Amino acid sequence: MKTFTLNQTKQWLKTSDNPLAKILFRQLKTLLSFELPAPKFLLRIFYSLYLLLRTLLSTLMRILCWTPLLKGRLQSVGRNLNLYGGLPYISGPLVISIGDNCRVSGQSTFSGRSCAQTAPVLVVGNNVDIGWMTTIAAGSRVEIGDNVRIAGRALLAGYPGHPLDPQARAQGLPESDDQVGEIILEKDVWLATGVSVMAGVRIGHGCIVAAGSVVTHDLPPLVLAGGIPACVIRSIEQADTPDLEDK
Repeated sequence: MKTFTLNQTKQWLKTSDNPLAKILFRQLKTLLSFELPAPKFLLRIFYSLYLLLRTLLSTLMRILCWTPLLKGRLQSVGRNLNLYGGLPYISGPLVISIGDNCRVSGQSTFSGRSCAQTAPVLVVGNNVDIGWMTTIAAGSRVEIGDNVRIAGRALLAGYPGHPLDPQARAQGLPESDDQVGEIILEKDVWLATGVSVMAGVRIGHGCIVAAGSVVTHDLPPLVLAGGIPACVIRSIEQADTPDLEDK
């Protein structure tokens, strides 16, 4: 006796010329597209209630769970840490210090090179934003200066995680020491969405890096840079960069 799997049954309903299959297919489509009738004003009330409950739950989780757990992992933390959207994923022997008035997305990743002789260090200054889905991989040291803005999906790659030699990669060996380097973002730097910064790079103060760029070498202060690899596009006047030291 032939048995039909769920997928075969779905295909039979979609493609068969059998009158019964056509009737059943129409009925199933009607059932799957069924919607509860509701006035628009009522739906707006329900949506507002949903947003309120979601905000309350997120606030409670931030106060009672996410922030205390993160603080327990940090070596030092300043005042007014704003952790939103969850708890960052932290891996490896990473020593983390965060300054005052920082905002960190819970959908971010901090990692430290596990085979380093000394524990890698991540130092975050004051008034720093670390955006959604940002990954900071410290091979030796990553330093983020005051007032730095890191938009979503940025990558600070202080170590690659794998060696260049294919046989060594196949054996699961770690990267070599010459593939590792510090990353320094001086104060007032702005990394736009999707920027990648490679090992051994220093970005000068007030520098802005355009979205999607890959920074493979040092950038001077007060310039707009972009591209793959990132190059200086133009200089930025000092007056264009407000002093946020006391904000």
